[in-house]
Amino acid sequence: MKKPRLSLSALIGFLCFGASVLPGAESAVRPVSPDASPEAVELLNFLYRISGKQTLSGQHNFPADKDKHTVAAARAWGKTPAIFGKDWGFAREGDKDSAYVRNDIVEEIKEHYRNGSLVVMCWHEVPPTADEPVTFTRRRDGAVTNQTQLNTVQGQLTEAQYKVLLTPGTELHQHWCAQVDAIVPYLKKLEAARVPLLWRPFHEMNGTWFWWGGRRGESGTAAMYKMMFDRLVKFHKIKNLIWVWNVDRPEGTSLKFEECWPGPEYVDVLSLDCYREFKQSYYDALLKLANGKPIALGEVGGNLSLAVLQAQPRWTWWMEWAGSGVRGDITNRLAALVKDPRSWSLSDADYRKAIAPIRLASGLPAEPPAPPVP
Repeated sequence: MKKPRLSLSALIGFLCFGASVLPGAESAVRPVSPDASPEAVELLNFLYRISGKQTLSGQHNFPADKDKHTVAAARAWGKTPAIFGKDWGFAREGDKDSAYVRNDIVEEIKEHYRNGSLVVMCWHEVPPTADEPVTFTRRRDGAVTNQTQLNTVQGQLTEAQYKVLLTPGTELHQHWCAQVDAIVPYLKKLEAARVPLLWRPFHEMNGTWFWWGGRRGESGTAAMYKMMFDRLVKFHKIKNLIWVWNVDRPEGTSLKFEECWPGPEYVDVLSLDCYREFKQSYYDALLKLANGKPIALGEVGGNLSLAVLQAQPRWTWWMEWAGSGVRGDITNRLAALVKDPRSWSLSDADYRKAIAPIRLASGLPAEPPAPPVP
């Protein structure tokens, strides 16, 4: 029996499709991490490709809540979010922010990634003046002491402590290194599983409400971000991280974006947290600082709308904070947003096809199956 022959046009089409999904086929941009893993390279290039064209939906989940909030968002919006968000935790066992569920988190991330989600990780890191577990905020009953302040994520270091922290060889600096090293085994497990992470350390760093934030200059918050980069990338040689620099609105007690900017050699993606009005000035300022790098909305709180994305099309993803997108009129607004053609969710076939280069680089089938209908 004669074998069927491909026509010239069919052959060209097949070759073009193959080139579009092979790992590295369109990888003109390299992450800031030297020798980044192939899947991290493909993830970053995917963000460049969709910038200005599509915006991914995302949902954050508290450390001990598994995918509770992703499931709730899918039911409320009618589509499963494309991005799965998680935190490494800081609190006691049994708390939703527990620091003792990290092995479970690794397995969750691997499962969601296999099923087609991209993953954003943040970390409410314990201050270097304390040890896990700590509380989120300091006591508000008037009995606030320096010690209780330094045992919370929202505690404040003195200027002298901050300078000591940034000085290699000091006890405070070594304590901080040990704290960071505690999450390295989990990052390494994900690296071994070929899972790339959108890594958002020291989030909202221009604000004053976390112990790491709101300090100007080369010895300020930007230096903390660089120190994290050096510890994970240069010392531990972790290769699967896409570095997401994150700020809050530049108002009130917050610094201007450029006042805590570490430099383009440390940043792959710039992101903004916004729980109020999405002013055009925020978008324009971040785009200017990005100078061509992708931008994203690191956290939103039910206030996002389709009108915002139409006016500000370069946001590559948005992340709804846990529990904030399934209440009242917020649900209707977000449901309308994810149904718009410019929004991509895991439920959208075009999204599942577009992530083929990332998945092939990770050794996964090119297209994941469609998620269950919410």
